[in-house]
Amino acid sequence: MRAFLQLAEPQPDLDKSPDDEVIVDVPYGCDHLSGAVSFLVPSFGTPFASDCPGMTLRLTSAPVSGVKKRKSTPKPRSSPFAAHARRKPSSAAANAVKAADDLVDDDPLPDIGGSRFISETAEVQNVVQAIQSIRTRTFDELPQRAGMNSTRIAEVLNLRRSLPPLASVAHVHTLLNAPTQVEREIVELVQTGRVRRLIVPGRGSDAAGLGDCLVLAEDWEDMVRGSAVLDDELKERFLDILTRIGSSSAISQSVFTPDEYRALVGAGFLVSSSSYTQASLNVASLPNLPQAVVSSASRRGPAHPSDTDRAVQTDAQARAATLFLSLPNTGTYLRLLGAGRAHLLALLRRSACNEAPLQLLKDRWDGAVETEKSYHLAKRARGEFAGILPGRTKKWKELYGMQFRWVLEEALGAGLVEIFETGSVGPGIRCL
Repeated sequence: MRAFLQLAEPQPDLDKSPDDEVIVDVPYGCDHLSGAVSFLVPSFGTPFASDCPGMTLRLTSAPVSGVKKRKSTPKPRSSPFAAHARRKPSSAAANAVKAADDLVDDDPLPDIGGSRFISETAEVQNVVQAIQSIRTRTFDELPQRAGMNSTRIAEVLNLRRSLPPLASVAHVHTLLNAPTQVEREIVELVQTGRVRRLIVPGRGSDAAGLGDCLVLAEDWEDMVRGSAVLDDELKERFLDILTRIGSSSAISQSVFTPDEYRALVGAGFLVSSSSYTQASLNVASLPNLPQAVVSSASRRGPAHPSDTDRAVQTDAQARAATLFLSLPNTGTYLRLLGAGRAHLLALLRRSACNEAPLQLLKDRWDGAVETEKSYHLAKRARGEFAGILPGRTKKWKELYGMQFRWVLEEALGAGLVEIFETGSVGPGIRCL
């Protein structure tokens, strides 16, 4: 039997103190061990003296389980993230886009009425200021880290420089938000020669169309004088004719010689009426056509085939003798404007109810790109992913950096979307 005893007095030879404990072997039959224990010899394995007669004590180094004091092990605390499911790592760009889409749930946004956010934040007071603002805010500035090579950057800058200084009538109405006053002011400016109204048939004649544009007379004159195709004599002659025709958009072909006519058409300042009618059969939409042309083209169902041939021949002759004013690269401008509107509507239709907060729609338009903000700069300094480069987004690949607010104003003026107040997340945009 093994016992666990405590020393009664210090034992310097064994380096033991009275508080130390000693393991001893106790013979069977001695179950009344009591009193102090005294050491007789200072060595291990030597018998000890005890108050219990006939009992031999000795030291041992054998471990005794159940006798030693066990140390309490602290219970591990549960992690605060234990309830969260583990996910596989994914790209930061995908996470950013998904997080932005999750901001809008399936429920429609609260609508407390129409919003005047655009007209109140637009720093324009009249039509001329609106045209100048539209002309200068079409594109965003090229970022420092664009993600495009020098060839692509040159293409973007050259296209921006080549676009005509046009402003759609719908866009002007959006900025001023006073339809009657704006139309009256436009008519006055056109009659005084300060502004020219350029109508492109076949592009839509209503508010949602792309063919009703305004341009300042001084900008038109600068484009004519800056043309590298026309000689100086033809430039002065063409500007003189523009002054004499006033607000008209049609010019008779007989005014110019064949060489002058071909030079002006090649430079993009004149367009033949036949090219317009290829895109639109609505002859009445052609600006300032002679009355004979409209009446002959409006005939339907003549009694004899010869009357039809005669009417078509007269119509073709009248059209061949009529030219319409234009500006270089007008088609490129209208195609880019139409692509911007379509892309904005596609982004808006990603939401369940075809509506989204203004800021969320702007983030979708810009894409998950890196910016020059402090937290993006810190991420780049640490070598972390801060967003994709702008050159990889559709805004820069196809729309050449078109500004979000500019295309939103175009869509609002065309009646494609509407803006309303939510009362909680700022203005909201809804697709109509």
